Amino acid sequence: MQIICLDRIDSTQTYLKEQLQNKKFHAPIAVSAELQTNGIGSRDNSWKSQKGNLFLSFALPLENLPDDLKIESASIYFAFLLKEALASFSSKVWIKWPNDFYLDDKKVGGMITNIVDKNLVCGVGLNIADAPDGFTKLDVEIDKKVLIKNYFKNIEKKVLWKQVFSKYKLEFYRNQNFFTHSNGVKVSLGDAELYDDGSLNINGERIYSLR
Repeated sequence: MQIICLDRIDSTQTYLKEQLQNKKFHAPIAVSAELQTNGIGSRDNSWKSQKGNLFLSFALPLENLPDDLKIESASIYFAFLLKEALASFSSKVWIKWPNDFYLDDKKVGGMITNIVDKNLVCGVGLNIADAPDGFTKLDVEIDKKVLIKNYFKNIEKKVLWKQVFSKYKLEFYRNQNFFTHSNGVKVSLGDAELYDDGSLNINGERIYSLR
């Protein structure tokens, strides 16, 4: 995986998508930055940035994804692979459905996914060094370059979705006191039923991750 390292950028996700659309970059490729001034969070919210945190976006050709991975499950899949990379450093981070990184009851980061041409583009923000009010930072000290290297090693293994999901569903109970959004409405995860494709059944409605 080629990694382009920048000192400062508005958004690694926006930048990478634009370069792919303009045919200046070709997947697989990644972009990281020391500072991000206009990061993108879930539901098009801004992601507040602190220097020294992890700002990373990467693109993979759709044809290179695991055979059993559906696009709507990609956020869970790639978030969980990063969670496992963090766990190797003894972090207690867990994944709030479908794409947020949490420590106990506070958010420490998140992931978004998009399709650009025939590529999956994933953007990751993680509070490694510092966190804005209402958030928290990572519970272990870690070298970003080492973390990224280990993360991409996990990705390159092309572990099947069913193997990742079998571990993710064991931790899904952690979501029971939290909420998600469906069609702009806040809904409780307390009674959510998790399906094998990573979607949820909440009050009879099938909800997919579209981030």
